[in-house]
This record gives sequence, structure tokens and C-alpha cells, in this order.
Amino acid sequence: MNKVNSPRDLKNLSYEELKRLALEIRELIIETTSHTGGHLASSLGAVEIAIAVHRAFDAPVDKVIWDVGHQAYAHKIITGRREAFKTLRQKGGIAGFPRRGESPYDVTDSGHSGGSISYGVGLALSREINGDDYGIVVIVGDGSMTSGVAYEAMNQAGHHLNSNLVILLNDNEMSISKNVGGFASYLSRIRIKPPYTHVKQEIESLLSSFPGWGEAIYKVITNLKASISHALLPGLLFEAIGLKYVGPIDGHDIKELEQTLLEARKVEGPVLIHALTKKGLGYPPAEQKPDMFHGVGPFNKETGSLERKQNEITYTELFSEAIVRLAGERKRLTAITAAMKLGTGLDMFSKRFPDRFFDVGIAEQFAVNLAAGLAIGGFEPIVAIYSTFLQRAFDQISQEVCLQNLHVVFVVDRAGLVGEDGTTHHGYFDISYLRLLPNMTVMAPGDGRELELMLRYAIELATPVAIRFPRSSANFIQGYEPSAISAGKGDLIKDGSDVMLIAIGDMVGRALRASEILMEEGISAGVLNARFAKPLDLDFFKNACIGKKLVVTLENNALSGGFGSALVELLGDSEFEFRVMRKGIPDRYIEHGAIDQLMDEIGLSPEKISRDIARALQFEHDG
Repeated sequence: MNKVNSPRDLKNLSYEELKRLALEIRELIIETTSHTGGHLASSLGAVEIAIAVHRAFDAPVDKVIWDVGHQAYAHKIITGRREAFKTLRQKGGIAGFPRRGESPYDVTDSGHSGGSISYGVGLALSREINGDDYGIVVIVGDGSMTSGVAYEAMNQAGHHLNSNLVILLNDNEMSISKNVGGFASYLSRIRIKPPYTHVKQEIESLLSSFPGWGEAIYKVITNLKASISHALLPGLLFEAIGLKYVGPIDGHDIKELEQTLLEARKVEGPVLIHALTKKGLGYPPAEQKPDMFHGVGPFNKETGSLERKQNEITYTELFSEAIVRLAGERKRLTAITAAMKLGTGLDMFSKRFPDRFFDVGIAEQFAVNLAAGLAIGGFEPIVAIYSTFLQRAFDQISQEVCLQNLHVVFVVDRAGLVGEDGTTHHGYFDISYLRLLPNMTVMAPGDGRELELMLRYAIELATPVAIRFPRSSANFIQGYEPSAISAGKGDLIKDGSDVMLIAIGDMVGRALRASEILMEEGISAGVLNARFAKPLDLDFFKNACIGKKLVVTLENNALSGGFGSALVELLGDSEFEFRVMRKGIPDRYIEHGAIDQLMDEIGLSPEKISRDIARALQFEHDG
């Protein structure tokens, strides 16, 4: 592997050497992710694809586009980042996804599914308009093909794109027998060879030129071809929308992949190559449990056991337990997710209540629309989706749910900074984009015991509700007993005479620690668990803030339009004047790194919070 410092070096290796290289790349991926965590199973399954693509295409002149990017670790290693790979997902190190600013070989910042084919079509059109000459290949996983935008892009490519575009479908789930697969692969490989394509066009032109009966013969041949295709070819759907289909082929056979890619490059128009791979290949624990090893934290490389703190329980796990209890009590409660059954904690629910569980694939818009339909039908749908992915369904949340004031509960997991997955996966916009919608209630538990209280409250509310919580262990505040949930009201945890820290969600724990630091400096700071971002009870918050020298809002959300903005708007409409300091995530995209490191960097660690408050009070005193 030390011989490979750029894709050019691959072209000097024999196929036997490339096989050894694939093994070495897998070893490096396993070793690194066992320390850093990451998207292991997907990248292990795509090693040969990365090698073959970079043999057949001359990046960075040719454009190699990875959908999502969690399958692109081998691509990173091949493209000059082998030594830096040990810094994967660490603060200041290389990102877990392709990043344009990181390498000229990364064409897009890929983090969400389904967008790659659209990028490819856009680049192909740009190439046509500019008169350029370079290849374009898009590597898209079969999971991403459940995304509607992928089909929108393929439809445009098939009907409006005359220049070359290669789409490589990395399929690690579909089961096709060797006999059918081999025959279909043979037929498809023949179909895209330039001589065949040329002869086919000549025959079509010739038959169509015969008056009367030529066109009839052509229709008979076309219908016969369609009948045979129905019986033998698995790519009929792709053919129907105008793509030339090739496959299925062995996605771990570097030679076959390379030759197929080279042939596809010669074809005019878009080609889809269907490659079968095994997720997690090369690491038995990941092969046996690919879902568990899709995205993991650090793990024991020898045993495959995942590392976690003792006695740690996450908000996701609390949600998992709570929704099962609630479903046992409420027979019309349903759960919906978008390809994240394990990640959102719905695995247990799906086993206990399979008839009331719906995993729609990577189709967040449909998930929300489906929930609206279930609500109209008299059910109680809970939609569990990561914050960063729920953004894709904003229109449906607005039009299909809030406009009609339907009873849908959104459980927004991974809210706020998520850590090592970085810019594409942080979920710190949801308070801002949910708060602006009429009829919507937005809540966040400041203590683990509040999550089930909020779920029960949300289900009884019978209007649109969102409950957000972070990717972290649940906060259990010592000596704190959460009170009953009341619309728009928070819960005072600790009183103080100088400052009132009003925190929402996971910032409550940081507020308590900041309060302790301030107390050591002689500043009395109270802590209020806001609970709600919308609605906010004016009298409650006004009474909590009266007499304080400074009111400080704390949120793991963007400052723009977030909880702090909501409180300022609320208090600004009252007859009292309050001095408010808003602390949240600044107006920029935050890079990857450990959550505590990132919090400190943007001034949201307890130490930085208390420092800024002390300075503000000192400035007021000096003034």
C-alpha cells in the first residue's frame, strides 16, 4: 500500500497486486475506525469499487462523485490521504465524508443520500455547454436509491442527457442468483459495446426507412425484445427511463469492474452499472451485523464489541423504552422512520408492534406525508428522524401537517452538534425551522426523566409536536424531580439573585456547571430548564427574569431564529426591560470533532459560558 500515493499509482499494479492492496486498505480502515469510530461496514464493501473506478477514470480531471460518502474511505486512502487517515473524524483531521476543501479528488461535500446523480447530471450538462472533455462517474448505494431525488435525477438523465454519464450502483442487499446474474451481465455487457450500439442504430434506421412494413417489423422486434427483457433482465426499470443498464456484476472483482467501467465510458448517453457487493466484507463482525457496524464509535478490533461508558444510557435508548410502553397502552400509536430503525431506537418497537411500524427508506418527505395520512385516519403517528435529515421534509411538515393542524409527533434525534460526523450531520437548525411554523409545539428535555413526560404530553396534545434531544448520554440532574409538563412553562431548578441562566435541552447540564463556577466567583446564578422553544408563557418567563442583572439563554441550536431569539421576542413585547445575552451556535457550519471540543470552541462549554457572563457583569459594573 505504501506504493500508492495517488490514483495514478494504481495503473502500474497487476490484478494480483490490486487484490493485496484491497486487503491492506481494509486492514487500515478497520484499525483506524476501531479507534476513531466511523462508517465501517459500508466502506469495507466498497474497496474494490474505489480501486476499479480510479483505474478506469483519471481523477481529478475526471469527476468521481460519491453519494453520501460513508462508502468512500478507500477513495480517501487512494487519493493521497493514507497517512492522514489515522486522523479520521478527529478535530483538525480529515472528515468522515468527502469534502471539497480537503482534496481536489472530492467533487462534492457528500453527507445526505440521493444527491449524487443530480450532481452528475449537472456536471455533464456543464461539460456539454463548455465543450469540455472529461469523464463523470457517480457511485450510489442501493439504500440511496430509495430517495426520490435519485429517481428525479435519473429521469432527467435518461430523457434529456445525450452525453456520457456513468452511474455505478453499489448494491449490497439485492439477492440475484449466479445463473441469472451471469447471463444478465453477459447480455448487458454486449449491449453497451460501441459496435453493438452502432449496428442497433443502423438497423433501426434501415427498417424505419422502408415504407409501410418496415416500421411494423421494427415494432415486432421491439416488443419481442421487451418480452425477453421482462423475463431475463433485472434492469428494466432503468431501461424504461432511458438509462442503458449493465449488470448485475461482481462488485468485488476489480478486473470485471474496471473493464465494465471502461466500456461504459465509450457509450453515448447515461449508463447504469449494477454491482453486487457485501457490506462489511473483510471483517466478520461487520459482515454478520452490517447494520450495527454501519456507523460506530470506537470498538474492540479483536472481538468487535463496541466501547461505551459504564451505566450510560442515551436519550435514544430512553425513547426506545418509552415508545414501547406507550404503544402497549395506546393501540393506535404508530411509529415511522426513514431507514434509521436502529439509529432512532425503533428496533424494539418494530419487533413488538410490526403492524404499526413503518420504515420507508431514505424518503423523509414521504415519511412525513405518510404520518399526515395516518393522522387523518385516526392514528397517532410518531415520526423519528435525525434532525439533519428532517430538514429535507420541511415542506411536508408545513403543508401536510401544520397547515392542517394534524396530530403528528416528531421525535428529532441527533439534535444539536453531533460530533465526529461533522458539517453535514450536525442538527442545529431544527428549533429555528420548526418554531416558525403555526400550530407547532417544540420541546426539549433537560433531564432524561422528562423525555417520557414530554412524549405523553405530546400524544395528548393532539396537534403537531416536535421533541428534540441530542446524540449523547442522557442528563440526570442530582436532586431534581421534574414537575408536570405545562404548556409554555419551564422548570426552575436553581434560583439566583444576579443572573438567570435559561437553558433548553442538553444545555441545562452545562448551565448548572456554569452556575457552580460563577458561584465560586461570587456571582449568584439561577438555572431554569426552559423545556419549550414554542410556545413560551410570557408571565412565567417574565417573573423568572425580573430583578436579574443579566438573563442568559443557552441552546444547542443556531442563534439565528433559535430559542434565544424566541425569548427576546417574547420579553421585548412586555413592559419590562431585560438585558439578555444569547449563547448558541454561531452563523456558520461547524467542523467535525468531539462534542465537548466543539462546544468549547464556540463558547458553549461551562467554562466559556461563565467567563463571558463574568466579563459582561464586570463591564456593566465598570461602566
